[in-house]
Amino acid sequence: MKLYVGNLPFSTTETEVNDLFSQHGEVLDVALISDRETGRPKGFGFVEMKEEQAARDAIGALDGQDFGGRNIKVNEARPRTERRGGGQRNRW
Repeated sequence: MKLYVGNLPFSTTETEVNDLFSQHGEVLDVALISDRETGRPKGFGFVEMKEEQAARDAIGALDGQDFGGRNIKVNEARPRTERRGGGQRNRW
């Protein structure tokens, strides 16, 4: 089950997130999102857990909890929606 994790401190590492979530079950993957242009962290990411019940336990235990001085948001990730490409726009 894939989880969304938001309001992370910008200095957070994937290892720290993995360690936090692995207290509730086996973590398959951690992906923290960075800005494409600047490479700076955006303060959110995704955690994939092996067992659905472990993921639900992690949501219950971690949502709203302090992590690095910030109250993190943890919930089930929504499916990715198709985004339209930006590209150049004519400006008249």
